[in-house]
Amino acid sequence: MSGIRVTEVDWQSLKNGVAHHTQEYPCPELVVRRGHMFTLVLELSRPLEDQETIIFTVETGPQASEDRHTKAVFQISEPEAGKTWTAVKEAETENTVTVSISSPPNAVIGRYLMSTRVSSRRKHNDRKLGEFVLLFNPWCPEDDVFLASEEERQEYVLNDSGIIFRGVEKHIRAQGWNYGQFEEDILNICLSILDRSPLYQDDPAIDVSCRHDPIYVTRAISAMVNSNNDRGVVQGQWQGKYGGGTSPLHWRGSVAILHKWFKGRFKPVKYGQCWVFAGVMCTVLRCLGIATRVVSNFNSAHDTDRNLSVDKYVDSFGRTLEDLTEDSMWNFHVWNESWFARQDLGPSYNGWQVLDATPQEESEGVFWCGPASVTAIREGDVHLAHDGPFVFAEVNADYVTWLWHEDESRERVYSDTKKIGRCISTKAVGSDSRVDITSFYKYPEGSRKERQVYRKAVRKLFGVEASGRRSRVRRADGRGLWREDLLEPATKPSITGKFKMLEPPMMGHDLRLALCLANLTSRAQRVRVNLSGATILYTRRPVAEILHESHTVRLGPEEEKKIPITIAYSQYKEDLTEDKKILLAAMCFVTKGEKLLVEKDITLEDVITIKVLGPAMVGVAVVVKVTVVNPLLETVEDCMLMVEGSGLLQGQLSIDVPSLEPQERASVQFNITPSKSGPRQLQVDLVSPYFPDIKGFVIIHVATAK
Repeated sequence: MSGIRVTEVDWQSLKNGVAHHTQEYPCPELVVRRGHMFTLVLELSRPLEDQETIIFTVETGPQASEDRHTKAVFQISEPEAGKTWTAVKEAETENTVTVSISSPPNAVIGRYLMSTRVSSRRKHNDRKLGEFVLLFNPWCPEDDVFLASEEERQEYVLNDSGIIFRGVEKHIRAQGWNYGQFEEDILNICLSILDRSPLYQDDPAIDVSCRHDPIYVTRAISAMVNSNNDRGVVQGQWQGKYGGGTSPLHWRGSVAILHKWFKGRFKPVKYGQCWVFAGVMCTVLRCLGIATRVVSNFNSAHDTDRNLSVDKYVDSFGRTLEDLTEDSMWNFHVWNESWFARQDLGPSYNGWQVLDATPQEESEGVFWCGPASVTAIREGDVHLAHDGPFVFAEVNADYVTWLWHEDESRERVYSDTKKIGRCISTKAVGSDSRVDITSFYKYPEGSRKERQVYRKAVRKLFGVEASGRRSRVRRADGRGLWREDLLEPATKPSITGKFKMLEPPMMGHDLRLALCLANLTSRAQRVRVNLSGATILYTRRPVAEILHESHTVRLGPEEEKKIPITIAYSQYKEDLTEDKKILLAAMCFVTKGEKLLVEKDITLEDVITIKVLGPAMVGVAVVVKVTVVNPLLETVEDCMLMVEGSGLLQGQLSIDVPSLEPQERASVQFNITPSKSGPRQLQVDLVSPYFPDIKGFVIIHVATAK
């Protein structure tokens, strides 16, 4: 009898793709998920004899070995569930064999090479059948990334667009983001991100063998999405200067960024800020099969000295003293949560895990953050891996304001200790609405339980009781803080104050508002008020001062008074950043030495409307009408609409907008031809050299062609 060999293989890509929820990947090779069976049809040079069987070899990475679980050799046998690769014969004709292959639910993910040979008396060389890609599997109960809800799997693994929330606590705005994990080459790029990691460069064989573990993979990706340490994907820039690159606000999704990084031979893409890092990381992790969502935290602390307190130093006008203030509170910060089991910590900490690719602080000498269990954060278990103290501070640090006197003494000023970690938000499952998930991260602010958790976190971090003995906590700048400073609020003053907008804050218009002061006592009081205002970045870093004035107000018993404030457009237009944000502060000095700091973050509003004129269907052109308004009191030219949407158009579309008169409303129409069915996100930005981008998006429900 002549030798036998496999002459051809049918990877059954469509059938396997549907069974594994991978049919959207446009790869030439088969893409499957671990722990689930996939089918191959092998064509043989002759029929198999009774004593002959087919032996398979699968291997991934360099120096693949069975000891490291990066190589497996197995033959057709009886079905068996377990931790090994198996092959079962499903059908056999004269010259073909249909085989079901199963990978273990903890197999290493990545690109595999499959080879076969037929066992017989004769020796035959292995025949390379080709490559396939193995991903994490949220549909498999034995996989660490298993997610029970099909609705959540559709949202957090398969949805290729989403919403990122930005703005300020009192004015949260939704921005569309194109994740595009099923776009051309994206899977290949996501796998190459792992291969560019310093962990891989140091020891490729060990690194690849660790890729069975979502804890390891997500931490490596959080380092590689930023360019610090490792020529990763995106370079951060927070100074408002974006020469030689793209402003973070101009990105509409991850696809263009990932393509640019890959085609540019892994040169970091300029520039990103937190929502860009989070958007890119969401794409990569969903692409690899890990359920992931984008989370926005408003009034997010950046605690540089790990004392769970954000210490802000201000002058007598409430202006932040940049050279003294190392900690900061960002208007918002965006990170990711991924869903998986914590084999290292125990089942109590399974579920959502915080991952943050924004390079803020080094952890173990690397700019990566997480995975930190959301449950551990809520319970104050900051001693657990990874980066618990940093994440805990982001959502639950105490916000302490110090008035810095000219003699370099300081005085604690009353301010809101409930200020940090507000309106923690993510996109709802199956809709565009915002879900508040603050209660997942902490108990209600001001509650007894929340204070208990805070004290527990301080105790875990510093190893001593958080009350009783006076003990000093060292700050990075050398100044010490008594622990009581961390736990005891400043004396509540006998007046209250808040800023109130009198008109909506529209781009291009004067700002009209009032500082409302109220006397809480039955005696008259004099209040000296120092007002300041500045244009800021979303990190609350001041750019330019636009308001500086003082008032003295006499408040009768239990009287309320308003100090009107007007900031002309001409005062702020030159210094307004793309973030469109202004910070107002009022430092109030009351009789008896009381002090009160009142702050307000303002985000300027704008308008763009998108309408689809008619039903949307795959392969059929449909008209989109976009209405824009020139927000300025001057004529603007050279405006452009930038349009993007996975499954709706190829790449980006640029459309010129005619000259717009002051506050003129104008409509632009264009065609799109959808290529994929289902809900699809179309993003439209009005880009102008005269004002920051005006962004909008719409979800279009595309039907399959009849």
